[in-house]
Amino acid sequence: MLIRDVLAPDLRVVFCGTALGARSAQVGAYYAGRGNKFWRTIQEVGLTPVVLRPDEYVRLLEYGIGLTDVSKTESGSDAEVGRDSFDVPRLVAELERYSPGWIAFNGKNAALAALGRKVEYGSQPGELGGVRCFVLPSTSGLAGRFWDIELWRILARLVGSSE
Repeated sequence: MLIRDVLAPDLRVVFCGTALGARSAQVGAYYAGRGNKFWRTIQEVGLTPVVLRPDEYVRLLEYGIGLTDVSKTESGSDAEVGRDSFDVPRLVAELERYSPGWIAFNGKNAALAALGRKVEYGSQPGELGGVRCFVLPSTSGLAGRFWDIELWRILARLVGSSE
């Protein structure tokens, strides 16, 4: 089961992954994998006042946050999804349509897919669809060796808190 984007005009930030993980696709909820740190992290850094459950993902709009993926037709690990399903023109069109303050890539693979170039963590030069870009360490349990919550705190300061 694939999930529609969570987008609205003028959001503070849109988080963009590569594609839904297998568990997320199975249950129909973003970042639903048992080892994924997304929901706990966005609360810990002040982007939401509470830890939301994956099945409450549409509530992110209440806090000025959106969700999307580079691939909206495949699910699984980055290796399983492959590059053929990436739809960067769709992503750019959505960014131009909704004009969020930032797009934050949940992992370097998502950023590489969307930006088409090697990236480092943090704020990126240039824009995508007229939107400033930030690359974060992935919250996936499979990417634990790259984890650094401090970059998430930096993003939270840039986009503002949920208060």
